[in-house]
Amino acid sequence: MLRILVVDDEPHARDELVYLLGLHQGVGPVECAADGPAALLALDRALAHRHPVDAVFLDIRMPGLDGLEVARVLSRFAEPPPVVFVTAYDDFAVPAFEVRALDYLLKPVRAERLAETVRRIAERRTPPPAPGEPAPAPLPVPPAPPAEPPAHDETIPVEISGVTRFVQRSEVRHVEACGDYVRLHLASGSCLLRAPLSSLEEQWQDAGFVRVHRRYLVATGHIEELLAESGRLSVRVAGTVLPVSRRSSRRLRELMLSASGLPRGGRAAHG
Repeated sequence: MLRILVVDDEPHARDELVYLLGLHQGVGPVECAADGPAALLALDRALAHRHPVDAVFLDIRMPGLDGLEVARVLSRFAEPPPVVFVTAYDDFAVPAFEVRALDYLLKPVRAERLAETVRRIAERRTPPPAPGEPAPAPLPVPPAPPAEPPAHDETIPVEISGVTRFVQRSEVRHVEACGDYVRLHLASGSCLLRAPLSSLEEQWQDAGFVRVHRRYLVATGHIEELLAESGRLSVRVAGTVLPVSRRSSRRLRELMLSASGLPRGGRAAHG
């Protein structure tokens, strides 16, 4: 059973979250704290009794030690518990990402979003079996989401339908410039991120992303085909055909030929 600590200075919000967590069969004891110092004391007691919590649900705006400061303290633990931020504000997503939050829930918490979070916590919980005992049966929680991303991957906070979610850079097929934003195209759909395309081009070049057009950045690992027609080059990325500017054509050809091991005299496919 999952052991959870809920930290919120508002009694009503605290009680509501405890009630929603109690609806899950895989959730066991839920302890509460009204502020940051009380949360740290509760965690210290849990460790002293060898019953560490499986997750900490943290409000962000609290008097004194706020949720982000508590999370930074937890990050220095030998085995930091996963942190889930629960807040009425959506402008703390980037700081939450920087302290490696497991999830970011907006108040009022929706039952279906909380269920997804509980699944993720259950997936991370892997208690070792006692000597001579078989491994414990899976927790009675619905199936978990995809496995954790590789250590070199990057987690990106984005807003989808008014809810801040976290996606992995490895999920991105291509990026499209949209004014002050960019649209990240994933296998499961797309989402907006407030960032200039030029910044992502610089930050993600070592992860295999290349600028092919003033409007597009593509993940070379998802390129399926280069297409040449009427002297113009385009590229098929995860089923989507994107234009390639003349300035980017030579570099893209060289990158793809280098990756494939073909001689530089190779030709692109003709559409």
